[in-house]
Amino acid sequence: MAPGAACRVSVLREPGPGLARFVAERAAAAAAGGGCFTLGLSGGSLVELLSLHLPPALESCPSAPARWLLAFCDERLVPPEHPDSTAGAYQARLLPRLPGPGPGPQVLAPSPGLAPAAAAADYAAKLRQAFPGEAVPVFDLLLLGIGPDGHTCSLFPDHPLLQEQEAVVAAITDSPKPPPERITFTLPVLNAAKAVVFVATGEGKAAVVKRILEGDEENPLPAARVRPHSGQLCWILDEAAAKELTIPVQNSIL
Repeated sequence: MAPGAACRVSVLREPGPGLARFVAERAAAAAAGGGCFTLGLSGGSLVELLSLHLPPALESCPSAPARWLLAFCDERLVPPEHPDSTAGAYQARLLPRLPGPGPGPQVLAPSPGLAPAAAAADYAAKLRQAFPGEAVPVFDLLLLGIGPDGHTCSLFPDHPLLQEQEAVVAAITDSPKPPPERITFTLPVLNAAKAVVFVATGEGKAAVVKRILEGDEENPLPAARVRPHSGQLCWILDEAAAKELTIPVQNSIL
């Protein structure tokens, strides 16, 4: 996927502050338009980056988090207090640090304790209620990570869910990465967003980042299939994750 005008690749010494500024700018733009800022979050290293850098970046942001809607791009079906829970991690580490005034953002999280198919249906119903009139929810911004195998959300290489075109949330019971039971946004949701940002750090991601951004494969990896139809696609990398790239890159995100 050779990036063109629709894909910006930024290599930053410290990705966290740049990512936080990008989120703050997007939130401010939504506020200026009079709407709610809708943000989809992924887990993993993004929890730490956002918890550390987003609260200070929002201190001067005209969009109070009380006007935000937060959702989770995928979730492991474990109790919220489990260390593998994405929603639980953000509830514990990011949300208490967001600046006021107000009660904080609206959080759209999967209901705990449900079987995979029921959890997917329940979460899809919550999305339909939060995005009335939209057959596919259109988020202002989705923040995604990437695994060394090229997976993003809980969409894994060669998995049948990559072909899903109808459901907005799908269940997976055979995740090759534990825990096996999860729910995930599908590619139609990822590709409907107004902006998508991939964040990858560390030398362990360098090979797959090069494969996605410079490759042209007949059977693309899941992350390479994320190409928003009319939105912006950005990659934020540290120097280690970008070490194998030969394409032009930027040294800023905004």
